[in-house]
Amino acid sequence: LIAVLAGVAIYQNFAESVKLPEEEAPKVNFLAPQITLSDIDGNEYRIGGPREKALLINFWASWCDPCHQEAPDLVRIYEKYRDQLDIYAVNAIEEDTISDAIQFIDRYGITFPVLYDYDNLMKHLYQVPGYPTNFIVDRHGVIRDVIQGLKPGENLEARIRKVLD
Repeated sequence: LIAVLAGVAIYQNFAESVKLPEEEAPKVNFLAPQITLSDIDGNEYRIGGPREKALLINFWASWCDPCHQEAPDLVRIYEKYRDQLDIYAVNAIEEDTISDAIQFIDRYGITFPVLYDYDNLMKHLYQVPGYPTNFIVDRHGVIRDVIQGLKPGENLEARIRKVLD
């Protein structure tokens, strides 16, 4: 609680000195739309608002071939930057199955949170056109990059580093 309050105080001081966006939209330089999703165990994760680390929101599905190609890069990036970056993998469960999603997670050794988008609420809120789609959100809750489709791992990492610096 103390860390959260300290983070809020820092955010408020920063917001007073630098003009942050006030409007939520799934676009670069807007606040990330707020939503709470759960993992398979019922743990809730809040998206939107200030946070201690930057956030990569990864929309994926187990049947998506480019998602299979991207998964090892996400695992590597998470291991490398986990002290500065959270990754939330948002599964399109309305278009997937739990068993296929779990096989995907196990196959690639994914250890970051995997959230399930029942009813496609987040997909619609973030206007996701296809898979994979990634949103890079800074610590202030502002979307700094949107990446649609598969990009080379080095490209994805460079784009994340720009937000971390």
